[in-house]
Amino acid sequence: MRLTILGCSGSVGGPRAACSGYLLEVDGHEPVVMDFGPGVLGELQQRVDPNTATVMLSHLHADHCLDLPSLLVWRRYHPTPAAGRARLIGPADTPERIGRASAESAAMLDDISDTFDFSAWTEGEDLAIGGFTVRPFRMFHPPESHGLRITAPSGKVLAYTGDTGVCENLVEVARGADVLLAEASWTHDPANRPLGVHLSGVEAGQAAADAGVGRLLLTHIPPWTSREAVLAEARSVYDGPVDAVTGGDVFEL
Repeated sequence: MRLTILGCSGSVGGPRAACSGYLLEVDGHEPVVMDFGPGVLGELQQRVDPNTATVMLSHLHADHCLDLPSLLVWRRYHPTPAAGRARLIGPADTPERIGRASAESAAMLDDISDTFDFSAWTEGEDLAIGGFTVRPFRMFHPPESHGLRITAPSGKVLAYTGDTGVCENLVEVARGADVLLAEASWTHDPANRPLGVHLSGVEAGQAAADAGVGRLLLTHIPPWTSREAVLAEARSVYDGPVDAVTGGDVFEL
């Protein structure tokens, strides 16, 4: 399994940094993009043909999904037309959310079914996606939100928290994973963050320790949060390897 960081800026885009988007590849299968926030389509073009990508969404906050209207334009109007529809997996209201964003006016709904073959996550149900087995876990975040446990044909496991506060499934989605890709949006001082909703560096590190993961990758760090501070927090409670990802990073599992 190859994980390429297309974007990792939390909540908003950062200087020279796209919002959440992660490219997953395994030989012999179509590429998969996990989340599709603003800026992700441009990063994707540098690596694979966007027409070949399957997309799966953890949740529907703007920083995780709102480059999909751009992918609609790409697939509909590119001089070399896409062959068939792209597979899209996400929360149940994905077609309406993306259709509203892509429509010509607030009163209209763009029917995206010409471009995307959509299916909704079912809690705990495994799906075969791009050569991987993917299991969604409901997380603690305001809209319907999912962490994803991704198993490669080799048996290697990547766990992705999506956006979440501390909850029971934070450890369950990651238990025994080779790599945990965890958001860390805040430092741990309660004065600097609302309770729940997102993780601090301490909370991401504690989840990695409790789940017994092999490596922790921190992501979704907003431009206003210190990368060095959340790294130090995670390392204070988790003794495995920890990195804060940046756009363009590639990890082989």
